[in-house]
Amino acid sequence: MSEPIPEDHQKIAASEIERERLLGAIVLRIRQSLDLDSIINQTVQEVRLFLKTDRVLVYRFEPDWSGLMVAESVIAPWKSVFGSKIVDPCFTEKHIEQYKLGRTQIIENVEIARLTPCHADLLATFDVKANLVVPIIAEEKLWGLLIAQHCQCPRQWHSSEVELLKQLANYVGIAVQQAELYQQVQSLNNYLERKVKKRTVKLQRAFQFEALIRRVTERVRDSLDETQILQTVTQELGEALNIESCKIELYDEERIVATIVYEYATKEPIYQREIRLIADYPKLYQQLFQKQSLQFVEIIPQLNPQKNQITRFVCPIFDNQGILGNLWLLKPPEEMFDELEISLVEQVANQCAIAIRQARLYKSSQAQVNELEKLNILKDDFLKTISHELRTPMSSIYLASQTLERIIETQGIQGVHSQKFQRVFQIFQNSCQQQNKLVNDLITLCYLNAENAKLVPECVDLSIFVLELIEPFRERLQQQQQHLIINIPEKLSLILPDISLLERVFNELINNASKYTPAEETITITAGRIRTMVFLSVSNSGIEIPPEEQESIFEKFYRIPSHDPWKYGGTGIGLALVKKLVELLDATIKLDSQAGQTTFTIQFYPQNKNSKDLKKEN
Repeated sequence: MSEPIPEDHQKIAASEIERERLLGAIVLRIRQSLDLDSIINQTVQEVRLFLKTDRVLVYRFEPDWSGLMVAESVIAPWKSVFGSKIVDPCFTEKHIEQYKLGRTQIIENVEIARLTPCHADLLATFDVKANLVVPIIAEEKLWGLLIAQHCQCPRQWHSSEVELLKQLANYVGIAVQQAELYQQVQSLNNYLERKVKKRTVKLQRAFQFEALIRRVTERVRDSLDETQILQTVTQELGEALNIESCKIELYDEERIVATIVYEYATKEPIYQREIRLIADYPKLYQQLFQKQSLQFVEIIPQLNPQKNQITRFVCPIFDNQGILGNLWLLKPPEEMFDELEISLVEQVANQCAIAIRQARLYKSSQAQVNELEKLNILKDDFLKTISHELRTPMSSIYLASQTLERIIETQGIQGVHSQKFQRVFQIFQNSCQQQNKLVNDLITLCYLNAENAKLVPECVDLSIFVLELIEPFRERLQQQQQHLIINIPEKLSLILPDISLLERVFNELINNASKYTPAEETITITAGRIRTMVFLSVSNSGIEIPPEEQESIFEKFYRIPSHDPWKYGGTGIGLALVKKLVELLDATIKLDSQAGQTTFTIQFYPQNKNSKDLKKEN
């Protein structure tokens, strides 16, 4: 029969069993859970019960080696220190190194232990009478401390209790290492998820932007309407980027002003048709003229004072022929345009340049087609008119020549001196003159339209010039019973026209007046000066041109309808030629016909001042 086991030995055996159970439970918990807070909270609770002490803590070091109580199990009436942040000035590098090497602090009686004053005061603050501290090492780094405290009275810590606390600290270190590794994995997973999500969003945006570029490209291919294309571009670009405003400005030909022609805005557009002078923003447009995109934050005083800044992005619209304008986009100040958005805007700007050039080329070609159609119509009218005009004098010449031939055949040389012969011969001469004049006028028009005319300015005194040119007409005017009045002052400013052109103009106007002025009516030639402008006018009474015909009087081959009082036909070229010649003289001609009086007035401007400005003034 075996001897009974002593009671002390039974207690030791039971304690060993309980310790093994405690260690096993903690190890199992560490294996089954990655929740560090749960593990250390459960650990301090079970350790306190096992040690039958007043308080058990887990103290975690911060990067500056201050500490935070992150887990606690305490019984009343002792106060809780959970969450307390401890700054121990006595805790030095020496203590850190010792704890890293596995140092254990065993204090059975705080009052008689040789402690530094600051350490003793710290323990007294928490009513600690006995203290047991073991380090928690994770990945060879000092992570924290596992602390058992007795507050009722001093206590003797048995070696088995110290050994248990060391083992538990090792397990807590494993749990910390395991939790931190898990946290790193989770952080990596989260990072990868964010990266994948970001990449997915970027791909979705890229597909969306690519679709937008395709739509814009198709619109450019399918349409030649610049307005429609660019309006669509601003709207689709604004909606795709989810921005507050998108607008297009185009330069004039000289790049002096930029006009906002199209605008998309989440609110009502406020910049439509706004004109900006390039010279007012030299630094901005200097960079844009170099085909450089710009992104900047701008202060807008008109906006809300708390939010008076905006982010602008400007992208030039250009091609190999030059710069046409810019795309302007707007975002809140806290947002910026990223690389994908900038790339999209630049591609859209390229398509805008193609659309603008294409539309303008089409418009220009259409204008050329229209002009060619007008020229074709004009050519047909010209051929019809000139055929008629050439045929009329030629018919007269032909009939006159036949009549002359018959007179000579029947009457011989005596017929040459007959009244009938002289009358027919006069018809022959007039028809030849008319034919020559028509041909000369046509040649002159063709010469002037070819822009090959070279002017030779000469100093002209109108009082002498008019008297010399009117002399050949005096006999004709007397025969037609027309009165002539010349009203030109002796002292008048000299002018510097091309004298041959001026002579041609004056002869045409006098010839016109003598042809269409009824008998006993008056032809008046007047010259004078109004401020800096010199004028010369030819007026005839008894004639009036209807108002609805006056605007067309200078057109080629135009004749006033047969119901007007002008009974004599003409080539329809004379006044058109006069207008062209006057323009070459850098002068103007105007018609005034009312109350039985018709007046053509030529206005000359001084050569030392811009004639356009003077024309506006007068």
